[in-house]
Amino acid sequence: MTAGLKETNRSENTQQFSIVIPTWNSLEYLQLCLGGLRRHSHFFNQIIVFVNDGSDGTIEWLENQTDIDFVHAESNMGVCFAVNACRSLVKHDYIVYMNDDMIPCPDWDLHLANEIKQLGTDFFYLSATLIEPKKLNNPNYVAIIRDFGTSPENFREEELLAACSSLKREDWQGSSWPPSVVHKKIWDLVGGFSIEFSPGMYSDPDFSMKLWSIGVRIFKGIGKSKVYHFGSRSTKRIRKNKGSRLFLNKWGMTSRTFYSEVLQVGKPWKGAYPDEVLLSFLPKTRNKLKKLINSLT
Repeated sequence: MTAGLKETNRSENTQQFSIVIPTWNSLEYLQLCLGGLRRHSHFFNQIIVFVNDGSDGTIEWLENQTDIDFVHAESNMGVCFAVNACRSLVKHDYIVYMNDDMIPCPDWDLHLANEIKQLGTDFFYLSATLIEPKKLNNPNYVAIIRDFGTSPENFREEELLAACSSLKREDWQGSSWPPSVVHKKIWDLVGGFSIEFSPGMYSDPDFSMKLWSIGVRIFKGIGKSKVYHFGSRSTKRIRKNKGSRLFLNKWGMTSRTFYSEVLQVGKPWKGAYPDEVLLSFLPKTRNKLKKLINSLT
């Protein structure tokens, strides 16, 4: 256990997945998320919550939830540190990383488990497909757009459940965002999330790039596995790190190049990636120019 953290490990008879959920004074969102996991999961998965601060009553509430394991830090440690700190509590082979503002649809985990069985390898990175209330300005956007509420106060769960089966999305390329699942030995091989990206901006593409660097070539979004997502509340409350610059300096390309040119996020799934993806002239030139600009500023 890391100094300054308190671990509570008491779940029993869990199976299949260890689900890691960082939270930061968002008790109403967390309660919806955990309630959805309890009601809509096919398996009795292990749930591990990392509580940043928790002064909003989160700790007191979790202490009465005997099926939930959790780690508590008295201050906000950020996503990278939080997810890594939960590793010592993981009981199962497959680690799922999920945000606290997500609510799973029925059998979300069964669809992931079925896909894992078919793959025949542990060198993969899978994501569920998000349902979100509004479209974001993101060239690699892959979510299903349907508004069932933007907060716990106006969330319409019955409408979501009634519509889930009719919301279609084919499997897609470029898994890189939560809810995501990776084998624990692959997680350990790359050392989890890179804490130099704390509190967390650009940690997702960095983790995917680390997987790519060790030979993972299956980055697949599963259309049948669906999870409702309110939106990234925590990122609006933190002082953001300069993750884009750090990513470029570390990997020699922008995260946009990695997502659009290498992983081709959001395009229909067409199988495992080749060992090497050659960049075209334009992104190669753009990356060189951005590296030069970074070195001068």
